Amino acid sequence: MEVYDTPERPKAFSMDSLEFFFLIAQYFREALPLRPILLMIACQKAGGQIRLTQEEVATVLDVPRAKINEALQEIMGHGIIFKVRRGVYQFNPPYSYRVAEFIPGTELVEAEYVQVDQDKTIAEIRQDESLADLVRFPSLDHVREAIEELRKKRAAERAARRWAWAQRQEEGSAQ
Repeated sequence: MEVYDTPERPKAFSMDSLEFFFLIAQYFREALPLRPILLMIACQKAGGQIRLTQEEVATVLDVPRAKINEALQEIMGHGIIFKVRRGVYQFNPPYSYRVAEFIPGTELVEAEYVQVDQDKTIAEIRQDESLADLVRFPSLDHVREAIEELRKKRAAERAARRWAWAQRQEEGSAQ
């Protein structure tokens, strides 16, 4: 959490769920879709909105656009983000959410301070019946369950490889 609290702008902060970072690091072991998630966390605006097209994500990460599309589909499938419209995504507030941000100005433009009420954003998301239930009512339990399934699958694959290796060793010693 970063705090931008000043007397003129009380309660200003940026928040990321540390448990979310821990879970995505466990689940998303490959570079994709972890890299787009981290890019989106870095690029989000106050309110958790991310203004990036798939082409921009692909260019920044130097990955083919088709691969970015696949990664974003997987990320959205877990309810981490959802698509608002072309080039605009929204983080689910429990995962990564920038509640306020200070946007410094230049000599010609006055600096801007943006504040978003998280409770209002959550209420809007929950009322939007066009969104999947996993987006409207997010739960890290979903990702935890996926991690457990992945661990079981990997353990079964390791056991099968060990069994196949033992069989090959046994056949070799019989000859």
